[in-house]
Amino acid sequence: MKAIKKLLMSVAAAALFGGSAMAQTQLPQTYCNPLNVDYTYMIYNSQKDISYRSGADPSAVEFRGEYYMFVTRSMGYWHSTDLVNWDFITPKNWYFQGSNAPTAFNYKDSVLYVAGNPSGSMSILHTDNPKAGEWTPSRSIIHNLQDPELFIDDDGQAYMYWGSSNKLPIRARKMNRTKRFTYQNKVYEMINLDESLHGWERFGENNYHPTLKEGYIEGASMTKHNGKYYLQYGAPGTEFNVYADGVYIGDTPLGPWKYMKSNPMCLKPGGFINGSGHGSTMKDVHGQYWHFASMALASNSHWERRLCMFPTYFDKEGLMHADTQFGDYPRFGSNHPTKPGQFAGWMLLSYNKPAKVASSWMEVNKSTAADGEYLVDTLKVTKNAKGELLAPVLTDENSKSYWVAKANDDQQFVEIDLQKPGKIYALQINFHDHESGLYGRYKDMRHQYVVEASMDGKTWKTIVDKRNNYKDVPNDYVQLPAPVRARFVRYKNIHVPTPNLAMSEFRIFGKGEGAKPASVKHFKVERQKDRRDAMLTWAKVKGAQGYNIRWGIAPDKLYESWLVYDKTSLKLPSLDRDTKYYVAIESFNENGISKLSKPVMVK
Repeated sequence: MKAIKKLLMSVAAAALFGGSAMAQTQLPQTYCNPLNVDYTYMIYNSQKDISYRSGADPSAVEFRGEYYMFVTRSMGYWHSTDLVNWDFITPKNWYFQGSNAPTAFNYKDSVLYVAGNPSGSMSILHTDNPKAGEWTPSRSIIHNLQDPELFIDDDGQAYMYWGSSNKLPIRARKMNRTKRFTYQNKVYEMINLDESLHGWERFGENNYHPTLKEGYIEGASMTKHNGKYYLQYGAPGTEFNVYADGVYIGDTPLGPWKYMKSNPMCLKPGGFINGSGHGSTMKDVHGQYWHFASMALASNSHWERRLCMFPTYFDKEGLMHADTQFGDYPRFGSNHPTKPGQFAGWMLLSYNKPAKVASSWMEVNKSTAADGEYLVDTLKVTKNAKGELLAPVLTDENSKSYWVAKANDDQQFVEIDLQKPGKIYALQINFHDHESGLYGRYKDMRHQYVVEASMDGKTWKTIVDKRNNYKDVPNDYVQLPAPVRARFVRYKNIHVPTPNLAMSEFRIFGKGEGAKPASVKHFKVERQKDRRDAMLTWAKVKGAQGYNIRWGIAPDKLYESWLVYDKTSLKLPSLDRDTKYYVAIESFNENGISKLSKPVMVK
């Protein structure tokens, strides 16, 4: 009877989604960066009256087979059983109100937690029931910490690392575990930046700023693997596309330290949303490592950030590296039996496709930074030959640009013409906080909408129904239960928690029905006079959306990647001055990825 019932359900699903019953096999669970959690609106910020959400500086731990993620100034933390679906926990005390750059550690059937406070004091908190939000402060008082990291070695010795500065190094102290984690007096200097040698540590967007020379070292994190200690650090600044995490390796928790020759270990400078710094690394219940990190949205504010998660590995040489290739495309979840965290192979069907909208707030809004520098413009819509409104920013793969409707009601819609039919596997709807006027956390925040699909733009079928959704989903990623073949996709608004419907990107993932692009030809790499830089050029490939550049210290260690759209050159600023590299390139479109070029050696 169970088998018959399962078959009937499969047939019913096939009828609903327009496919055959045989095609309705269960798809592997996926997720997509930035992570879809209900980010907190910041109360404290240096830019008065600017409302923005932010999630940054994550510290994640496994505890009793489940997961907890602690994030800067979030007024609580998140819980998950699968690293894909996250629910917010509001603690039963005030300790999490202003927590900055927190750290957590699973120790002897308790979770320990401490947050930074560069101008005051914090206690180490502990709980054996984080799911209930019940925490108790220890007697230890931690003073003047910025970006702390708590690490307890296998022998029970505890260490505290800290630091966020463009002058001072990461520092450390031993702690007296038997005296409730009080400090020992001696301070150890750990590591600092060396921009003259390491191009990726240079301050500024694309590792370039015309006036400031010193990058920030911050966000220490410690991972022990196979008897080695991996001290991770973020650089050069949280608001930049090149914000990344590097590693020094030592034989003890206090060094001496050796710079990892394949640095940085986690870098995501290109694509829809950038940055992957100030993170933490955690091992899941299956033995897979994951690196959680901060991404730079920086549209309303420099401090507007999102969270990401990448699978992380140690190669035979002991080099630590995160897989960030196609890092904001769908990736397999932690429960995948063979490819947890890896790119699912679903391509972007919506890139640069016409996006028709019901209305548009027509003024140009310029968000400003504290120093008056413009961050981004809200772009005006255009019109097609029929006089219909088009919002190109909805499919431009730029997280900083956005469209604003005239209202927040059920008359608002976005309709994307994919121009060719394709199989749709997943959607990511990135809402924007345009002049939201919201601060802190609110009850009853919700996004409610419907997504429909059509082959001809006339007959529509509902493929996502969130009319009764009561969750706050600012970067909503929805995997369909089965692929849907369609040419047109339409978002129909019901309610969003902001005054107006605003959206930065409506992304549609799947598999096109055409040919993959050809391999890239005439790929040239020239190291510049400043050897931290290299100039890459290549011939345009017909039918390609973009290109993925990969590089590393050996042909089989191409651990870094930089994804670009509609370009045939890239100035690569992230090299170490005295390191030999190998660089390769591949093209891609909605139908797939070309064969990777033969790696070019760059002395």
